[in-house]
Amino acid sequence: MIARYGEPPSAARRYTLRPGVYAILPRDGALLLTHQDAPEPEFQLPGGGLDPGEHPLAALHREVFEETGWRIGQPRRLGAFRRFVYMPDYDLWAEKLCVIYTARPIRRLSDPTEPGHIAVWMPPVVAMEALGNAGDRAFVRRHAY
Repeated sequence: MIARYGEPPSAARRYTLRPGVYAILPRDGALLLTHQDAPEPEFQLPGGGLDPGEHPLAALHREVFEETGWRIGQPRRLGAFRRFVYMPDYDLWAEKLCVIYTARPIRRLSDPTEPGHIAVWMPPVVAMEALGNAGDRAFVRRHAY
C-alpha cells in the first residue's frame, strides 16, 4: 500500500495518473531544494514528472538539473507516496505518484534552467517545515539524517 498525503480524492473528479521522481539531496549538513515561484511560491524537493517513455532515473537526473543546476550521483530509491492535486500548468486534476530517491549532489553546473526556480540549501530541520507538501516533509523527516 502506498501512503497518501494531502486531500483525499473526490469521487466527483476524474484524475490523471502523473508519475514523478523527486530527490532528497544531502551535502555538508544541508539539503538542496528548489524554490518554485509559480503558480504558488513554495519550496520543493527537486524533481518532476516523467516524459513519455522516459526511464525514471533519466527523469530524476534531468529534473534535478533543470530545477537546481546540479549534477547528481548514486541515486537510491527510498519509497513512494500519492497525492491528489490540481495542476494549473496542465489544467488537470492529477493523482501524483511521487517516487522519492536520495542522491549525492556532485557538482553545480549552472543556474537552474527551469524558469521560476532557484536552488536553495537548507538545514533538514528547517526543510521539514518549509517544504510545500506533507509527503516531501514526511520523507525528509524519515530519511534526511
